Amino acid sequence: MFQWTWLEQAAERRIIPKAADQYNSIHERLIEAWTKLGRGRHLHLAGTTANEEDAGTLAYLEDTATQAGLATTLIDIEDIGWRDGSGFVDLDNREIALAFKLYPWEWMFHDAFGAKLRDAATRWIEPPWKAVLSNKGILPLLWEMFPRHPNLLPAYFEDDPRANELGASYVRKPLYSREGANVTIVSAGAALAEQQGPYGAEGYVRQALANLRDFDLQYPIIGSWLVDHTACGLSIREDESPITGNHSRFLPHAIV
Repeated sequence: MFQWTWLEQAAERRIIPKAADQYNSIHERLIEAWTKLGRGRHLHLAGTTANEEDAGTLAYLEDTATQAGLATTLIDIEDIGWRDGSGFVDLDNREIALAFKLYPWEWMFHDAFGAKLRDAATRWIEPPWKAVLSNKGILPLLWEMFPRHPNLLPAYFEDDPRANELGASYVRKPLYSREGANVTIVSAGAALAEQQGPYGAEGYVRQALANLRDFDLQYPIIGSWLVDHTACGLSIREDESPITGNHSRFLPHAIV
């Protein structure tokens, strides 16, 4: 991947020590996971292929699946069809038995074939129940289940009277928001930062404000990749806004 290539080139140019390492075994883990999940089945990879970023991600994942020995088909999400008695099919009328998609579940639930998800034998990666975890509504539920947990921030649905306990400083997030869209940071009663976007009609949650530290007016956040339930990679994204948006920069890292 890009950041491993950066590590090798940075070591060659003596920007970092030659012995420097990375927390990054994503590529190898993906191949291992496809080997276990595939087991001779044909893999379909679906998404909005006209989107350059999505197409690049799908192409990379297809490459790792191919290295794992799987036969693959890349298909636009709009080209997936339905055949009675068989289920979801591709443009060649091949049954879709195993599928990875770059397409939000909440969109798919409202699409023409959304009601047929429960009737199809397709195994989806990620499965439909992951829609629960990608919904910001999970935040107040976690706080209710594990109050005062050190890894959680207080969070409430916006229409919950307890949301007033957060006072005049909080973060307002739509249930379905992605990459900072329609998120507002409120500090001392005033909007400190705000992102526009298409979300919000589904409702909001309010979460306690934890300010990001800025480095020369840049705001980095650290995340991790999980493959087959195992953390195997570190990511750093940096934005000029304390709300990490769709155009934030991806930064490589080195362990020295």
